[in-house]
Amino acid sequence: MIKIAIFDDHKHRREALRLMLSFNKEMKCVGDFEDCSNLVENLSPNPPDVVLMDIHMPGVDGIEGVKILRRHFPQTYIIMQTVFEDDDNLFNAILAGAHGYLLKKTPNDKIIEGIKDVIDGGAPMTPTIARRVLSYFSKKPAPVSATDEFNLSEREKEVLEWLSKGYSQKMVADQLNLSRHTVNNHIKNIYKKMHVHSISEAIATGISKRIL
Repeated sequence: MIKIAIFDDHKHRREALRLMLSFNKEMKCVGDFEDCSNLVENLSPNPPDVVLMDIHMPGVDGIEGVKILRRHFPQTYIIMQTVFEDDDNLFNAILAGAHGYLLKKTPNDKIIEGIKDVIDGGAPMTPTIARRVLSYFSKKPAPVSATDEFNLSEREKEVLEWLSKGYSQKMVADQLNLSRHTVNNHIKNIYKKMHVHSISEAIATGISKRIL
């Protein structure tokens, strides 16, 4: 059973997400909250596996919430949700340690798929968001010798590039005609070489360093 907590300042949105989760036998909502002001106190009795986190909330917002989660609940996966395709907030959320990023207009079945994907080690990202990440950082100046900075192999770069497009590990394996186990090993090597702890961090670092 996947335990999920919801942070969103809109009551109807929280209720809709809770209802959606109640129809899935593999998932259970363990709490919904209007902001992150009491995040540690709220989640400590029953830490969730996944948090659906709004970005724009009064009080303590979602980006600060991600930082708190990473500090106090490092095993919890975080999927950001917002109605905005705001480039700065997007990258700030990823840098803070979010594992995925979906627009609120994402269909329910895709949200469920994203939850399963992040539990499985993926980085769910709405395709439009993935394109914005790539576009945003394509405008940044490239650091000197950045492509050699982490000594990624050509295959590791390929895996990272497909992940940056919002592909799941299974989809990457299909694209590269590799086993999922092999793709997972490549991702572990990427983490080690880039000194990151999630796919979203690897993507953000790869883009900022002009590897992607």
